[in-house]
Amino acid sequence: MLEAVGIERKAGNRWLLENISLSIHAGQRLALIGPSGSGKTLLLRALAMLDTIDAGEIRWRGNIVPANDVPGFRAQVMLLPQRPALPETTVEEILRQPFSLRVHRGKRFHRQRIIALLDSLGRSDAFLAKHQHDLSGGEAQLTTLLRAIQLDPVILLLDEPTATLDSEATGMVESLVAAWLERQPNEHRATVWVTHDHEQIGRVSSAVFRVRDGMISLEKLEKT
Repeated sequence: MLEAVGIERKAGNRWLLENISLSIHAGQRLALIGPSGSGKTLLLRALAMLDTIDAGEIRWRGNIVPANDVPGFRAQVMLLPQRPALPETTVEEILRQPFSLRVHRGKRFHRQRIIALLDSLGRSDAFLAKHQHDLSGGEAQLTTLLRAIQLDPVILLLDEPTATLDSEATGMVESLVAAWLERQPNEHRATVWVTHDHEQIGRVSSAVFRVRDGMISLEKLEKT
């Protein structure tokens, strides 16, 4: 579905990403691991076409994405950042806002679906009334996850989505993402997780890649 072909990015004379190629197929659950600062987030942002690249190509379903189709591509391939920037309003308004965008024309906000998703995360519908400035870091991550899942993209790029959650909430998030993957069997979806939790890697991924050597190489690892 999504393919990076020899992508490269530089800052001055320093390579941030160099000759990285990666394919994401329907039904795959990939994990990216590596030390902090190795380029995992930069790679996710390149895959989501949020940052420009200096060389190489990002292909969606075998084709290069024209500039005027990038908003539609981003509606299908969504990045969930580790530190989300949310508008200063209530959680419910945050969740409603994407439906005002042209790219999501034809979709509408389903409050009951959100309430059911919140229940699966151990939260009541009172969570919808919370204001952005009252959210903890973990609650902001949950809000960002709900905002993406309700839009039913094809690929989720998850940048340490449970880093600030306790083990119980982490398990709920993992279950929620797994349920999203299986929600419509006729639709092929995929996930890419960035995580430092080696136990989580075994739970959420079917293949693991390591970013290392100054963000230069990508190495496929055998799962243990």
